Amino acid sequence: MQGTVDGFTYGLVTPVAAFLMAALGAALGLRCTTRSLHATRSCRVGWLALGSLSIGSGVWTMHFVAMTGFTVQETPISYDKPLTFAGLAVAVVMIGIGIFIVGYRGATRMALITGGTITGLGIASMHYLGMAGMRMAARFAYDTPLVVLSVLIAGCAATGALWAAVTLRGALSGLGASILMAVAVTGMHYTGMAALDVHLHLPPTLPSDLSAVLPGDRPAEMIGPMLVGPGCFLLLAAVVLLFDPGAVTGEPGPGHRPGRRPGDHRDHLVPQPRPRPRNDPHARGRHPRSTAREGTGRARYR
Repeated sequence: MQGTVDGFTYGLVTPVAAFLMAALGAALGLRCTTRSLHATRSCRVGWLALGSLSIGSGVWTMHFVAMTGFTVQETPISYDKPLTFAGLAVAVVMIGIGIFIVGYRGATRMALITGGTITGLGIASMHYLGMAGMRMAARFAYDTPLVVLSVLIAGCAATGALWAAVTLRGALSGLGASILMAVAVTGMHYTGMAALDVHLHLPPTLPSDLSAVLPGDRPAEMIGPMLVGPGCFLLLAAVVLLFDPGAVTGEPGPGHRPGRRPGDHRDHLVPQPRPRPRNDPHARGRHPRSTAREGTGRARYR
């Protein structure tokens, strides 16, 4: 029996709220990634880790905000908590790998393609792992071409967002990169949901309380942990960036030397000026000829 699926139970409220959560996480995470390019090697790890948590938390929160508007008319929905939070861990780790590649390799073509692809795969993995954590009296079937399209959307848009974040400068470019990353997340989500078919297998005799058929946490019970945990990560990232204006504008820090990154392992290869001997007339700002003339003048005066 085919289930009656509604992905917009509350109209445009859930898609807009989900998009804003994805944009917020992307804005904070991409700014952290940009800031890491101008940080010393010891601080770069911290910025990239904070960026991974921000983007991963934004993706995970966006997914479950959108899923509050997903219903199947014939059956209630519950969630398996371990699989649900495993999706958050997978998103943070895989997105972290992607932005660490960009953070340490810079805006090279190979780094952006590799990092963007891994980031897109992390977004897609989180989505489908979250879907696997849903519990209902039904089985899921996916349309393979739409699933492939959803992964391609995530990978291409994530690559474009990383390129814009590490290549362009200024607040407007950062805003554009954040919107592009949010498009990657929400576009992938709703394309993946369009690929879903629900086939019911309800028991012949239904109890009066359908929740007895499906053990697990109701969607309302997931809202609290969903907002508190990732919300703390996003708040932490916002506070850190608030006290670092250079991360918002994308400009280098005060200790940055143009033409190379601080902490570059090639620092010892930069040629240094040779010290001049103390008796060198150039060290005193005099030209040898002027010195000789002065000596000749003194001798004639005497």
